Amino acid sequence: MVSLTVNGVATEVDAEPATPLLWVLREHLKLTGTKFGCGMGQCGACTVHVDGAATYACLTPVSAAVDKQITTIEGLSEETDHPLQKAWIDLEVAQCGYCQSGQIMRAASLLARNARPNRQEIIDTMSANLCRCGTYPMIIEAIEQAAGGDADD
Repeated sequence: MVSLTVNGVATEVDAEPATPLLWVLREHLKLTGTKFGCGMGQCGACTVHVDGAATYACLTPVSAAVDKQITTIEGLSEETDHPLQKAWIDLEVAQCGYCQSGQIMRAASLLARNARPNRQEIIDTMSANLCRCGTYPMIIEAIEQAAGGDADD
């Protein structure tokens, strides 16, 4: 058994220590907002927070998450009213939507450590996540909105 704290709730799962955190979240805990994209840490669809840092859940063995705070898209905001989630909806960012939970989680990690990033900081941070639909301009605009305005400076 592996003990984890996910979205503020302590839980135990029967998983091998090397099992990717992604599969523990999706299969054991039924938190399916975290998506499987590439399985190689190249797309970011599986991005979650581990102790506040954006982390590829597909590359993180569950054993590395013990005694750490794990936050998934489901735990970002109980009422789905995080400023990023509101901006995503307001600006209709998603097209297919598959990558969007990972995009939002990476952006939330950025805003947690830098409440007013400039446009280049947003671009640099978000380059770790891919969007097959190419909604990058809308993603940047949503992050700017969630940060409280235009980040052109």
